[in-house]
Amino acid sequence: MSSEVRSARGGSRQWPYPQLSALEQLSDADRDDALAFMRRTGDLLMMHKFGVDELMTKLRIWREEFDYAHEHDPIEHITSRIKRPEAIAAKLARRGLPVSPESARANLTDIAGVRVVCPFISDVYLLRDVIRQHEIEIVQTKDYIAEPKPNGYRSLHLIIKMPVHLSNRTELVAVELQLRTIAMDFWAAVEHELLYKSGGEVPEHFAAELKSAAETAAGLDAQMASLHQRSEGTSG
Repeated sequence: MSSEVRSARGGSRQWPYPQLSALEQLSDADRDDALAFMRRTGDLLMMHKFGVDELMTKLRIWREEFDYAHEHDPIEHITSRIKRPEAIAAKLARRGLPVSPESARANLTDIAGVRVVCPFISDVYLLRDVIRQHEIEIVQTKDYIAEPKPNGYRSLHLIIKMPVHLSNRTELVAVELQLRTIAMDFWAAVEHELLYKSGGEVPEHFAAELKSAAETAAGLDAQMASLHQRSEGTSG
């Protein structure tokens, strides 16, 4: 049975309901700017891809080193993405900013993204500390593990500046790094799927159940961390 939800624009719709694309949400004028922007984003996207490549290389090296030297791999898996040109253009337009590659570079920090999923919460902060030790600039930290979002979302978000060494210069590229546990990633993946199907709005009772599930996942993280600590204490 579907649930009726009041839209922010008035009226009601049956849940779940389709998600509009980034371009469909813009006015005609903004859409024209976005389409023009999409035709000249090659350099912008390439530079951010290089930023992701640099970070992914470091993470893979650290992963192998920890597994060899400490017999513990703090990384379960790694994924990355580059934001699509139409999504970049739409975000700039929604903010009332110029829709241009220069404006995107100056104002957006989430064009490039890397997500690292770890076995334990301690691994999340271990990787953050390793990044600090290598003098990679962390320009912003949002710790949603220490202070979860109202919906229950947990993760550690860092905006870092990755040096990209080109043939004739070095560029600092902003990369959004998300660090979370397996339990946090499971919850976030299912929550994202539900929100995508609902156009970003869910019935109130769904929201309450999602938050309860997030608390259950947090409890699982704590239990597994305790087991890990006890196993470390008895090993050797």
